Amino acid sequence: MLTDTERLARASLSRIVEPGDTDVGVLLEQHGPQETLARMLSGPAGEGYRARARGTDPAADLGHAHALGARLVCPGEPEWPTQLDDLGTARPVGLWVRGTASLRLLALRSVAVVGARACTAYGNQVAAGLAAELADAAWVVVSGGAYGIDAAAHRGALAATGVTIGVLACGVDQYYPSGHSALLGRIAEQGLLISELPLGAHPTRSRFLQRNRVIAALTRGTVVVEAARRSGALSTARRARDLNRLVMGVPGPVTSELSTGVHALLRAGGSLVTDAAEVVELIGAIGTDLAAEPAGPMLPRDAVVGEARRVLEAVPPGGTGAPVERLVRRAGLPSDIVLQRLYELGSLGLVERHGGNWRQR
Repeated sequence: MLTDTERLARASLSRIVEPGDTDVGVLLEQHGPQETLARMLSGPAGEGYRARARGTDPAADLGHAHALGARLVCPGEPEWPTQLDDLGTARPVGLWVRGTASLRLLALRSVAVVGARACTAYGNQVAAGLAAELADAAWVVVSGGAYGIDAAAHRGALAATGVTIGVLACGVDQYYPSGHSALLGRIAEQGLLISELPLGAHPTRSRFLQRNRVIAALTRGTVVVEAARRSGALSTARRARDLNRLVMGVPGPVTSELSTGVHALLRAGGSLVTDAAEVVELIGAIGTDLAAEPAGPMLPRDAVVGEARRVLEAVPPGGTGAPVERLVRRAGLPSDIVLQRLYELGSLGLVERHGGNWRQR
């Protein structure tokens, strides 16, 4: 178990270190959190870190988090998702988690659904429907809480009475964007909000990009619904690919700029998916979570088998038809059998008699 001193050190580091700092990650691997903190704050190289550390109070941060219903989950603790260790020296110092569910258990069966902020109506519908279907299949939907596809994915999971995780580029007490305050509040109640950044921290461009690596590492796979060629959602997909996670894309209209990034992803080896069953088949248990084979509508002739099918295939599909003698030769069956099957097929409305000839209807 983590000692109180170690937790305080990691709380301090989360306040003074930017997410994804691999130099700090190396120190943590070699020396642990307390020694790392001491080394960072000493000597000429630590001037910038000391400036950030002034006025910080890790004990107060932990107390404020507890009052908010949040906590700091650190590597090595039972709730820590060990798949985040795949990030190596870029592994988070810790994760601030808001909500009552176990982060580790939810992350075991999770999938990321991400995409463009300025999404189309098509993308919004697909993301919400996909997330709802995943929730119905007891999968946890993970996204970044942003406008567009992220919001549609969260709302779809919540509407299906499912659980969703929002990975933020700010503190878990900050509702960003502000227009999503109600949505993020529901996520905290029905799922989890998580962030590497301490309470009160605000988002920056680099923090959004570093946030994407957590989404990619936390989940079994990433689905990109809509994305232009320079979309930030593609950085999540690239991170997932680098971590040997499944990367999937939903195709869109070839005339849409917001589909060009997804189509490029698919051309580069991503898996094409169109519904939750196909997603689950890729990321679920081998041999059990299989998607049903797509099929068209059942037609009356689909139920015709055996001798009746041989006779039906022998009957011309229109024109003047053919006499029974010709059908006998084509079907390779006795004339009385052919005649019986013709009348059976006639009762099903599949063939009709035209004088002495028979033809398909």
